[in-house]
Amino acid sequence: MSGINRREFIQKSAGASALWVSLLQKALAVQANNHTRSIKDVQHIVILMQENRSFDHYFGAMKGVRGFGDRFPIPLESGLRVFHQSDGKRIIPPYRADGRKTNAALVKGTPHDFHDTQAAWNQGKYGFWPLFKTPYSMAYYTREEIPFQYAMAESFTICDAYHCSVATGTDPNRIMFFSGSNFSPEKRAAGINCTDVDAEPINVRCWIEGKMPDPGYTYRLNGFKWPTIPDVLQDAGISWRIYQDPNNNWTGAMHGCLAFDSFRNAQPGSSIYENGMRHWSLEDLTNDVKNETLPQVSWILPSQEDSEHPSAPSSPYHASDYTHKILTALTSNPEVWSKTVFFLTFDENDGFFDHVPAPAIPSYNIDNTLAGKSTIDLAGMYFHNDKGIEIFQDPSGKPGDKSVYQDHRDTITGNIRPWGMGPRVPMYIISPWSKGGWVLSEVADHTSVGQFIEKRFGITIPAISPWHRAVSSDLTAAFDFETPNDPVFPNMPDTSQYAQREAASKNLPKAVAPEIPTPLFQEKGVRFSRALPYRLFCTMHYQKNQQQVQLLFKNDGKKGAVYHVYDMHHLDAIPRRYTVEAGKSLTDEWTVTTDGGYNLEVYGPNGYFHKFSGNVNINEPNVRLEYHPKGKLSIHIDNDTSTTLELIISSNVYGYMNNQPLAVPAGKSLKMQVSLESSGFWYDFTLASKTGYVHRFAGRLETGVHSTSDPAMATEL
Repeated sequence: MSGINRREFIQKSAGASALWVSLLQKALAVQANNHTRSIKDVQHIVILMQENRSFDHYFGAMKGVRGFGDRFPIPLESGLRVFHQSDGKRIIPPYRADGRKTNAALVKGTPHDFHDTQAAWNQGKYGFWPLFKTPYSMAYYTREEIPFQYAMAESFTICDAYHCSVATGTDPNRIMFFSGSNFSPEKRAAGINCTDVDAEPINVRCWIEGKMPDPGYTYRLNGFKWPTIPDVLQDAGISWRIYQDPNNNWTGAMHGCLAFDSFRNAQPGSSIYENGMRHWSLEDLTNDVKNETLPQVSWILPSQEDSEHPSAPSSPYHASDYTHKILTALTSNPEVWSKTVFFLTFDENDGFFDHVPAPAIPSYNIDNTLAGKSTIDLAGMYFHNDKGIEIFQDPSGKPGDKSVYQDHRDTITGNIRPWGMGPRVPMYIISPWSKGGWVLSEVADHTSVGQFIEKRFGITIPAISPWHRAVSSDLTAAFDFETPNDPVFPNMPDTSQYAQREAASKNLPKAVAPEIPTPLFQEKGVRFSRALPYRLFCTMHYQKNQQQVQLLFKNDGKKGAVYHVYDMHHLDAIPRRYTVEAGKSLTDEWTVTTDGGYNLEVYGPNGYFHKFSGNVNINEPNVRLEYHPKGKLSIHIDNDTSTTLELIISSNVYGYMNNQPLAVPAGKSLKMQVSLESSGFWYDFTLASKTGYVHRFAGRLETGVHSTSDPAMATEL
């Protein structure tokens, strides 16, 4: 890199950072419509789905979210933890795409189709993300590279548990986003797993040819028949519109409704055609806001240049200017903005790495047994790859349209595979009811926006599955509809110089993975965190006669959850996953080693973690937790053995206790109670003995009131 180019880039970047605009200050200053103090105060929902960024890629380094400072990363088969990904030859941890030294703005895109995403995910084992997604998959940004994106997150609300719905690319996720499913709901209800005839595993159906209105689009493959969200809104008399240039929407790829017969067959003059197929520009959006004619639900489709897609022609800089224009339009009339929710998310992660295991349905082992359980019937929830691993010609016969659904190296499971969820993607919730720099850590996916629309307008989107309804948030927890009008005024970076920043970035070297891995980085600090609906309990029971241990997964909360269990003695195996609906429970058993040993790690939402390690042939206690509404945690230690148990309990962080010895007499119980108020109700305790018994339990006790993110996040980096 020449000194001139580097100097030019630093000067331009510094100039952009020094300029502050009033746009979000203006948005924050507008008082929310607070007439009913409920979701009914929302009169307009506006939705923008951008392209191909993972949560860690954008926000793994931001304080107060579940990022690179996660204290409970899942284990890999290598014995290392999830951040130590391999390309098959060397370990490549996440690395910063440093905007001062590299072309970070134009970081390369990576493979992001069904077969490579399945291979990288490896049914929950992870381990070889750079192998299947290239080393570029491990690149991430800091606030220096994406100041506008950080400012939006810190002005309003960011979700750090929002996942793409399908572990694959654009079309399947956008079809899911616009309808509630990417596979036939009718077949799902009948318990039949779909093939590519009645589902969308890869990008096919939305990639059109032709121009609108003349001669019109031509489509590939059969159209789907279940109703889209716009169809449901239309039938319910709820106004809607898709703002787009139909001839500049990345050849239709941004428009998930193009996979459906209702849109394909729509004629000029019909509501579907006029609102969903015609050209409606940002100027039209601005006029609708100013004239108070903004529909009740609106989608905005970007062009390729504005889409935020990596590898150019877009970039975070270019897209931030596009987002700036949308926000300018939405805030041009304070009366309308006071009644508007703006959701901004991403269809999928490209191939960019994200470390949080997707809360998916259980995978199948290679012997066709299920690796986990569910309290919900899962029949019909899987993709049936009836093409095997051979590359096949697309039935449309278009030149070059070849696809593969399974990498030949991906043999851990068969041809029946979970659709998702997939990796986390960013989701900003921007509205007068969600300002203040909050984080929402409730598990969500692309059906969540549809569920919010349902909640607001009292409709039902029939394609959303019971599993998604049980597990995925309706996002209402992100909003304060009771007392929203307490504005905060952070500064916002200027976005108008995106072209200059892109030009300067082009002159810099590629943002490649360094030869010597760099340490993980995440800013230290907390942010306000919304109350969550989780009350999860996992307890262990001994089955010595069967040489097994049993885990009980109990959900006393108001929302379903997915538990992930990794057997540390068998990290070659697919981790088991357990979907437990609110108010229900499940049990499952693990066979111990030949000498009686067991070592299980259990993961759940928002940092929920349990470790069970010990030996069934040695006298050990039973432990269970009890949560109290005012933030007190009771730890019950039961000794069912015939000898006194000598134990040590310690708080690993937060300073509640340090190596406190305990003696529990034979046949007796001990109860300890700890008030967690000083840590924002976060806890992390280990109960251990000199015989090798270790029981560690961590998470956040939910009290029904808002709290903070984990104050220990990133403190161990």
